[in-house]
Amino acid sequence: MLEHDALSATREAYDAAAPTYAQLFRDTLRDSPLDRAMLGVFGEAVRSSGNGRVADLGCGPGHVTAHLDELGLTPYGVDVSPTMIELARQAYPGLRFDVGSMATLDIADAELGGILSRWSVIHTPPQELPDILAEFHRVLAPGGHLLVGFSASDGPSHPTQAFDHTVAPAYRWSPDHFAALLRGSGLAEVARMVREPQPTDRRQFQEVHLLARKAQ
Repeated sequence: MLEHDALSATREAYDAAAPTYAQLFRDTLRDSPLDRAMLGVFGEAVRSSGNGRVADLGCGPGHVTAHLDELGLTPYGVDVSPTMIELARQAYPGLRFDVGSMATLDIADAELGGILSRWSVIHTPPQELPDILAEFHRVLAPGGHLLVGFSASDGPSHPTQAFDHTVAPAYRWSPDHFAALLRGSGLAEVARMVREPQPTDRRQFQEVHLLARKAQ
């Protein structure tokens, strides 16, 4: 099977940027109390389901996967970039990291209590996102939770917008439109956090976290 061009381009771009990316983002959670709070809510929701196994999809150099471990979950990281996975394994040798694609996860049906996808779906072409969300639904156990992060579009009149990401082609999403896509995939929104851009942010976009749950 021929590999999709967007996936191949994303892999190659993140392989090339991996050392710089790891250096830039290693300590970002330390300076992001709102992100830590949302991850804490996600962790509590997953633990309450009784299944603490979580896949961090698009894990990059592994720092967020390690944070999930500190929250008492049983996480492992998946990333399309082999170089990112190698850096994650070096930094956190006690955790599991695998090379893989969100579109075809090597995970059994209903295996996971949670999925974390922080700024990894932004590289998915809009027409392919429903298939990605269907794959998330497949691997989540009933009652499992998804926390997805992405940059917001300029408003409801812009369901999606391409933007100039430093590493690879990327898309912004209307939060309401994304929530509707989640519903269409059998994942009901539980909560959302929208963070306004700060003066120090490289891009002046709202940042969105959506927490969704698969029905029992």
